[in-house]
Amino acid sequence: MSARVVLAYSGGLDTSVAIPYLAKMTGGDVVAVSLDLGQGGEDMESVRQRALDCGAVESIVIDAKDEFAEQYCVPTIKANGMYMKQYPLVSAISRPLITKHLVKAAQEFGGTHVSHGCTGKGNDQVRFEVSFRAQDPSLEIVAPARDYAWTRDKAIDFAEEINLPIEQSAASPFSIDQNLWGRAVETGFLEDLWNPPTKDLYAYTEDPGLGNAPDEIIISFEQGVPVAVDGKKLTPLQVIEEVNRRAGAQGIGRLDMVEDRLVGIKSREVYEAPGAMVLIQAHQALEDVTVERELARYKRLTDARWSEEVYDGLWHSPLKRSLDAFIEESQQNVTGDIRLSLHAGTATVTGRRSSQSLYSFDLATYDTGDTFDQTAAKGFVQLHGLSTQISNQRDREGGFPTSAEK
Repeated sequence: MSARVVLAYSGGLDTSVAIPYLAKMTGGDVVAVSLDLGQGGEDMESVRQRALDCGAVESIVIDAKDEFAEQYCVPTIKANGMYMKQYPLVSAISRPLITKHLVKAAQEFGGTHVSHGCTGKGNDQVRFEVSFRAQDPSLEIVAPARDYAWTRDKAIDFAEEINLPIEQSAASPFSIDQNLWGRAVETGFLEDLWNPPTKDLYAYTEDPGLGNAPDEIIISFEQGVPVAVDGKKLTPLQVIEEVNRRAGAQGIGRLDMVEDRLVGIKSREVYEAPGAMVLIQAHQALEDVTVERELARYKRLTDARWSEEVYDGLWHSPLKRSLDAFIEESQQNVTGDIRLSLHAGTATVTGRRSSQSLYSFDLATYDTGDTFDQTAAKGFVQLHGLSTQISNQRDREGGFPTSAEK
C-alpha cells in the first residue's frame, strides 16, 4: 500500500514546503489538516486552498474554537495551569487537540503516516508524538525538520526549485505559535538573554504604558467554569475572547521567561496570554474563598503536577486522567463572582462573592460581634507546637544545636 501522510498544516512556509517534500520522500500523497483555534490572522479558506495549491490531495479545515475552549482551556483554568508557576501552557494544551483531529483524518482518509513540523530541540515533538501513539500507535510518524535535518533555508531553496506558489520569505526571525489561549514567540535575537523584547514582538497586548483608563471587570464561575462577564452569560469561548480583548488593551499577560524544556535545555520564551492570565487569577481568587483549607493546600500541589504533565506532552497519561478526576471533584463549590481592576499591565482582584463562600464575617471580624472563641486558641497553640517543643528539648539535653540555634 502506498503511503498517505496526514500533515498538521499551519499555512506557513515550512508546512507548505513540507507537502511536496513529504510526497517526494515517502512516495505517497499528503492530506493537509488545519485547525482554527482562534489564532486569528489569515482567512482559513485561504489556508485550505494554499495546501491544495502546494500539492495536497485533500485539505481539511476544522473550526475547533469551541472545542478548544471547553475541553482544553477550561480544564486548564480549573487546574490553575501554570508551568514553573508562570507559563499558562499556551502551546501545550493545543497539541493533543490537533493530534486528535489528525488521527481522525488518518482513519477517514486511509492515512499511513502522520506528520508535524517540529524540530528535535523542542517540546512539541513530544506532545504530538506521545498523543499520536496514545490514540493510534499503528500510524507512522514523520517529522521533516527533525528526521531529514530540514532547515528554513533548505525549505526556501526547495520552494524556489519547484516554483512553489507561496510567499518565500525568511524576513521574520521569530518562531511564533498562537491560538485563543495565547501567543508564544521564540528564537531570533531573543536567544541572547540580555536582549529585551521589542514592541514588534507583541500582537495580543497593547503597551501597558499607554495610560488607558482602568477597566473594571466581573468574571462569574459555576463549578470552576467561567460562564459570564459583567453579568452577561457567555460560552467559555466568548468569555476567553472578551477577557482577551479587555486585558490585552491594558497590556496584561506579557511574560518573558527562561523555561526548562523537557529535552533538557533551557529556552527563552516570550508569551502573551491576557485572557489566560486573568481567568486563572480570578479562578484562584474564587478558590481561596470557596475551597476548604486542607483541600486547597493539596490542590496547589496537584495543580503544579498537572501543569508538568501537560507541559511534558502527557495529556493522555493515567496520572493526568487521575488528576483531572481529583480537580473536577475539587470544583464542586467553586461558584461565584470575582471583580478585578485591569490597568497598566496588572490585574488586581478587588471583590469576591459566592453563595458557597467559607468566609465568615462573624469569625473574621475583630470588632463587636466577633464569635471566635479566643480562649480556645491558647490550648490549640500549645498542642500544635508540642512535638517541636519536645524535639528541641531533646536536642538541647543531648548537647546538639537546636533548629533555633543553627
